[in-house]
Amino acid sequence: MRKYIDLIEQTFDLPTVDFRVDEQGLRFHDVPIMKLIEQFGTPMKLSYLPKISDNIQSAKQMFGRAMQKHNYQGNYRYCYCTKSSHFEFVLREALKNDVHLETSSAYDVAIIRKLYEQNKIDKNIEIVCNGFKRDHYLEGISELINGGFSNTIPVLDNTNELDYYEAHIRDKYNIGIRVASDEDPRFELYTSRLGVRYSEITKFYRDRIKNSSKARLKMLHIFVNQGISDSVYYWSELSRFVEKYCELKKMCPELDSLDIGGGFPVKNSLWFTYDYEYMVEQIIANVKSICDEHQVQTPNIYTEFGIYTVGESGAVIYSVLDQKLQNDKELWYMIDGSLITQLPDIWGINRKYIMLAINNWHNNFQKVNIGGLTCDSLDYYNSEAHTNEVFLPKLQDGQQQYIGFFHTGAYQEAIGGYGGIQHCLVPAPKHVVVDKNNEGKLEYKLFSDEQDSETMMRLLGY
Repeated sequence: MRKYIDLIEQTFDLPTVDFRVDEQGLRFHDVPIMKLIEQFGTPMKLSYLPKISDNIQSAKQMFGRAMQKHNYQGNYRYCYCTKSSHFEFVLREALKNDVHLETSSAYDVAIIRKLYEQNKIDKNIEIVCNGFKRDHYLEGISELINGGFSNTIPVLDNTNELDYYEAHIRDKYNIGIRVASDEDPRFELYTSRLGVRYSEITKFYRDRIKNSSKARLKMLHIFVNQGISDSVYYWSELSRFVEKYCELKKMCPELDSLDIGGGFPVKNSLWFTYDYEYMVEQIIANVKSICDEHQVQTPNIYTEFGIYTVGESGAVIYSVLDQKLQNDKELWYMIDGSLITQLPDIWGINRKYIMLAINNWHNNFQKVNIGGLTCDSLDYYNSEAHTNEVFLPKLQDGQQQYIGFFHTGAYQEAIGGYGGIQHCLVPAPKHVVVDKNNEGKLEYKLFSDEQDSETMMRLLGY
């Protein structure tokens, strides 16, 4: 076994739902990547919109089945976290699926207004407003509620936040409380900086909310930073959270919703194993069991899925510019982009993505390091989620090699500073959006071209 295709097929179960190889090379969600490269070139970011709808519908169906199986008396609400990707085409695709929205800053409110102006949402949409809020954000939330977005739920991140709403919202309004979670024991800090202390919530409700003529507590919110995972830590936090709901429900009949925050992971390796169906069933079963024990009505369940919604829709495609042998043992494939600026999670939190060759699958393979264009020593990729190595096809004379990083659709543009100034002035790559028309045929649209020098000079004040 020396060919790259043999290595991949014997290491993983290929083809998968997302990937297959034919005579044209790798296909991602059945998109012929080589065809896009021929049309648009590299470096290139790719967004495949139908995957967004696929994942939303999958989650809705899983929660529906679990609620039916356990005779769960409550509804399910899928909220999309706009912070994962703010692009208009992402919101447009997500909203096709009757989702609700979660915001985290004042400028998210501007997006809500723009969507309403464009008739993509109406005032009945549910909007969960999270985050530690400055005055501009508080003002925007209050204006939404006063303007008729009655299903907007500001989630209190601290007890002082309530004062602003009481002073500025004219009529009755719903609120939530974020419960400060205990962090993963491996984390540097014990308790999340966000949310109201667990021991303070009941007293806060009695003293400040219960007797308000306008505020009604409708939701408790928790966010576990590591996401929804089958771990003692996650189940312990969820149980503690539901116990607080039951305690408050007995004194607050308006309370009827739990936002379990966090989110599902996406595949970072072709070896990825995560039983989504099992996890959903266990969440519903645990919430119902604790509520039954306390003899309180089971709540509506809200989830805030960001990475899960949009992550698997994204890819970044590069050309290998050249190879360099360093120290007689380190073979480097130099690419026409920067990992440190265009996929900052790789550098910042050592995140792994599915990385595969696009073409030359019948070449022999070799161990390589992938190097980016910046001068920073951390601009590299040399290990994958399933192994501490990277293998790619050997370069042959006259051949051009292309590689792709996949499931990169969440956060990378926001963290990397889309359209801004990047390290060593490496330009932002072109961005191609792939959708299906009414006949089910793929359509390709250039959303933005590669960043040019004139744009950079203007940003820098020249």
